[in-house]
Amino acid sequence: MVNANGSLFIVSAPSGAGKTSLVKALVEKDDKLRLSISHTTRPPRPGETEGDNYHFVGNSVFEEMVTGGEFLESARVFDHFYGTSKLWVQSQLEIGNDVILEIDWQGAKQIKEHMPLACAIFILPPSKIALQERLTYRGQDNIEVIKQRMDEAVSEISHFESSDYLVLNEDFEEALEELTIIVHSQRLLTVNRSRKLRGILEDMLN
Repeated sequence: MVNANGSLFIVSAPSGAGKTSLVKALVEKDDKLRLSISHTTRPPRPGETEGDNYHFVGNSVFEEMVTGGEFLESARVFDHFYGTSKLWVQSQLEIGNDVILEIDWQGAKQIKEHMPLACAIFILPPSKIALQERLTYRGQDNIEVIKQRMDEAVSEISHFESSDYLVLNEDFEEALEELTIIVHSQRLLTVNRSRKLRGILEDMLN
């Protein structure tokens, strides 16, 4: 896939690190960003709605989409599958929108292999204790699931070096400001900015 006129951002983090809240706040304050809605085989959680949080599909539908090459990336996380629509991302980039993906390290790795210019950002929780408290206080999972998520968090964090930027989410507003700076800085890279200014550059050089 060609990166077209828009830039692609990837945000990864262990469950409970706060990436969903940060990404939501970032998209709300930046009208040039479009959030990709992933497909998943897991059932909706309380308060989640189709098309807003995820596209909820069955295993057979998901498998058909994988076979048909409809995903830019796909991965298994906590016994469920997640995937990013290749067609949607490509169409947004082609018309000049910047796209942000909220996915795990497996998906981030797949995308970076095919689209090395994509900007990968990793959100780090302030400590293991803070992460466990966040997972416990949100009241979505039982003790066994929380333990599983903590074990998975260690595995997820071990891949932080694959990202381009590392953001510590100890103070929400500070983390959001850092994300905002990263996005603006990435847009100013010559490889990205020159696409936006192609007409001006051609006029100057001819």
